Amino acid sequence: MTDDSNARIDALVKASPVVLFMKGSPLFPQCGFSSRAIAILNHLEVEFESVDVLQDQGIRQGIKSYSDWPTIPQLYVDGEFVGGSDIMMEMYESGELAQLFETQKAN
Repeated sequence: MTDDSNARIDALVKASPVVLFMKGSPLFPQCGFSSRAIAILNHLEVEFESVDVLQDQGIRQGIKSYSDWPTIPQLYVDGEFVGGSDIMMEMYESGELAQLFETQKAN
């Protein structure tokens, strides 16, 4: 990953409390995993920013190194990597994701 890509990703992660790196947009997700991530966030009524990795190859490849996580989507809350679609689903089903967002709103 280039220093420029890393700096841009770092700025995006820190620019908003909740950031989802995904394929496509919230209105038009371009893969099933991104669609599932959007559905979870919408169901929890979470305000979030999204980054379409398909629009920038530097970010698409760089985000995998930034998080040391090989797949997209990737969710960040308060600058911290939470996980991908499967982890989001597990956390959603256990109630842990809703609790994370409640804690984040309280801060």
